[in-house]
Amino acid sequence: MAILYLAFSSRSKLWALPFAWIFFFTTSTCVTAQTNSLAETIATLIKNHQGKITIGVKNLTTGDSYYHQPDLVMPTASLIKLGVMVTAYNLADQSKIKLNDMVLLQKEDKVPGSGILTTNFTEGTSFPLKDAIRLMIAYSDNTATNLVLDQIGIRTVNTTLTQMGFINTRINAKVFKGSTTSVDPDQTKKYGLGSTTAKETIHLLESIYTNKAATETSCKAMIEHLKKVENKDMLPRELEGKIKSIAHKIGAVSDARTDAGILYFEGGPVAICVLTAENIDKRWTFENKAEILIGKIGLAVFDHFKTKK
Repeated sequence: MAILYLAFSSRSKLWALPFAWIFFFTTSTCVTAQTNSLAETIATLIKNHQGKITIGVKNLTTGDSYYHQPDLVMPTASLIKLGVMVTAYNLADQSKIKLNDMVLLQKEDKVPGSGILTTNFTEGTSFPLKDAIRLMIAYSDNTATNLVLDQIGIRTVNTTLTQMGFINTRINAKVFKGSTTSVDPDQTKKYGLGSTTAKETIHLLESIYTNKAATETSCKAMIEHLKKVENKDMLPRELEGKIKSIAHKIGAVSDARTDAGILYFEGGPVAICVLTAENIDKRWTFENKAEILIGKIGLAVFDHFKTKK
C-alpha cells in the first residue's frame, strides 16, 4: 500500500500527515488539501506508463500543489536549457556578461539535432548573445546553447543554480560534445545532458514568475522567451483554445520526454513539470506514448484549476 503525504496550503502552517491510501501506484505522492481529486486523476493516467515519471504542479496564485516522486533525480534532455537561460540573465544582472555582446558562429560550433543555426546560418555570422538565448529556448537550438555556454561556462551554470538552492539541477556538458566537454563524466553517463527534479523545476519556474530568479526585467524577458517555444507536442497538445498562453521548455531524447512551464488561464497561473525517462516507447512521432501522457496530464491540471463558470 502506498503512503500519501498530505501537505496543507502554503497559507497555513506546513505539516505532513502520513496515512494509508489505496492508489494504483507504489511511489510517494504529495498533494495539498485542495488537490486530492487531481491526484486521483493523475494516478489513473500514469498507472500503466511504461517508464519512470515524476510530476510537479503548483498553482502560483493559491499555492495549492501536487507532486509525484518530487525529489527523484531525472534526466532533463533539453529542459536543462531553462537553467542555462536563468544563469545567463542572472550574470547579466550582475554585469558579469553583456547580453548585447556579439557571438560568432564558426564551423566547429555547429552540432546536429534541434534548432536552426546549423542548417540555416553561414559560418562567420555574428549576432547578440541575447539572440542566442532566444534561439536556445524558442527552437531548443543546440548550436545556440553551446554558444551561450561558451560565454557563461558550464561550471558557472551549476554553481549559480546551486547557490539558488537547486542542487540537483545541473548541466553536464555542451550539447553533442559530452565526450570532450563533460564536467562530470559519471553524471553525463547517467543522465546525459543534464538532470533535475520535479520539485526543483517547479521552484525554478516560480522564482522566474515571482521575479526572484533575476531582476524583474530579466524575469519578464525569460517568460517571453518561454512563450515563444514552438513545440506543441507535449503539455500544449490538448490545451489549444483552452488557455491564454503557455511559457514552457521541452526536452526529448530517445527514451526520455520532459516538459515544464507555466500555464496561464483563469484559475491559474499554474506551474507544471513532467519528467519521464526509461520509456519503452522511443518513437519520434506525434503518437509517442510519453508525449501523449504529458499532454493528458496538462489537460487534467487545467481542468482541475480552471475557474468554474
